[in-house]
Amino acid sequence: MADTKNTLTNAAGIPVPSNEVSRSAGKYGPLLLDDYTLLEKMAHFNRERIPERVVHAVGSGAYGTFTVTDDITSLTKAKLFAEVGKETEVFVRFSNVAKSKGGSDIYRDLRGFAIKFYTEEGNWDLTGNNTPIFFMRDPMKFMDFIRSQKEHPQENWRQDERWWDFWSLVPESLHQVLWLMGDRGAPMGWRHMNGYGSHTFSFINAEDQRIWVKFHFKTNQGNKFFTEEQWMKLQGIEPRWATKDLYNAIDEGNYPSWTMHIQTMTDEQAKDFPWNPFDLTKVWPHGDFPLQRVGRLELNRNPEDYFAEVEQAAFSPGNIVPGVSWSPDRMLQARIMSYADAHRYRLGVNYETLPVNAPHATTANTGYRDGLMQSDSSKGSRNNFHPTHHDYPQVAPGAAEPAHPVEGLADRIELDEDDHADQARMFYQMLSEDEKGRLVKNIAGSLGKCMDIIQKHQLALFRQADPELADRVSKAIGQVKPPQPDPKPAST
Repeated sequence: MADTKNTLTNAAGIPVPSNEVSRSAGKYGPLLLDDYTLLEKMAHFNRERIPERVVHAVGSGAYGTFTVTDDITSLTKAKLFAEVGKETEVFVRFSNVAKSKGGSDIYRDLRGFAIKFYTEEGNWDLTGNNTPIFFMRDPMKFMDFIRSQKEHPQENWRQDERWWDFWSLVPESLHQVLWLMGDRGAPMGWRHMNGYGSHTFSFINAEDQRIWVKFHFKTNQGNKFFTEEQWMKLQGIEPRWATKDLYNAIDEGNYPSWTMHIQTMTDEQAKDFPWNPFDLTKVWPHGDFPLQRVGRLELNRNPEDYFAEVEQAAFSPGNIVPGVSWSPDRMLQARIMSYADAHRYRLGVNYETLPVNAPHATTANTGYRDGLMQSDSSKGSRNNFHPTHHDYPQVAPGAAEPAHPVEGLADRIELDEDDHADQARMFYQMLSEDEKGRLVKNIAGSLGKCMDIIQKHQLALFRQADPELADRVSKAIGQVKPPQPDPKPAST
């Protein structure tokens, strides 16, 4: 019998062909449903924690309105953008990525920025973050990344060495690491940060023409950030500082708002773009693809019941409306399935009938029946199958998307462009000297806790971005004080 001790298998004991690259139709094509390795990995990951969210467990939310300020009807047929001045009700949930419930909401981390637009064509969920990029471009690595952010399986506390161990072996994480470890990794609450759709999406207009699009929400309160010392001290005094800040502002009538902008790119521009335009670790330079103002997002009503309206709020990139669609971004393709699957596990198969998740400007009319927590009896005696000679809802041909070509071999084709340092270099070099100093200090204080081999690999990645950055971090690590013994308990 062969020694399988060091062979990775799936739950059925079948050897796994790759743990880092998903199957796709060609190098830049969409992912394939026959990639059972990816599906099983995602499905298992979505069920690793009960009952809280596996990621984004700490958060808060509020209701508000989105108002169109600029005409983009030539780009999209989505009715929420149909005319200047049109208002759409929204619910927004802000969150932290890594910590479990009970953790601070101001510690250094990425922030979730998820918006549910209650449109007349159904709910559009835009699930984004407070950065326009992410740590990886292939979803096969996502579950392992989150595990690196969680508690050690034996010792049960979060450790810097775990996430640096992962990042140091995933070169494409370099750009996001610099965002996270700099000022942007510690925003001063939810109100003083930007939001981004992050992924590349697409718009479809009335002529069924498709254009690629990215979404940006710029805070009208101004970007503000905590220093490392400030958030560390404050979270011991008020670990829910960001939640309290948002609630009190709305309660006092000081309604926070964001200006929505888009970037657009044609197919021709995408082919000539120096980077893969669907790579989540990359941005589209504003000089080449300028921001276009679209509307104003305002939050003006606090929830009445945190559990019912915030804890049970569920967002999925799978929820799009006619005129808005996806792209070949591998991370987005996987999240179309993964988010909804996690909600069905956490809240039950009928989670979208909960008031906060149900459509507000229209009525859902599905063919679904039964299941845990089913409370919708409006379908009465109507048949629960199709086709049928009896009454059943009809499909809407106008909701169909235009066809788009895909080509290539069905295989695990790695996104192997060796360009992970390009935009990281641009990001670092645009920082002021003060920002660079804080970035280096933050990195050294965390990376300095790791074993030598991890430091060596991460410094090599920094050197590819900018030799100065690597030299400054290396020097700062050498100046980090060794761990001090725990203080003796006070005498009684």
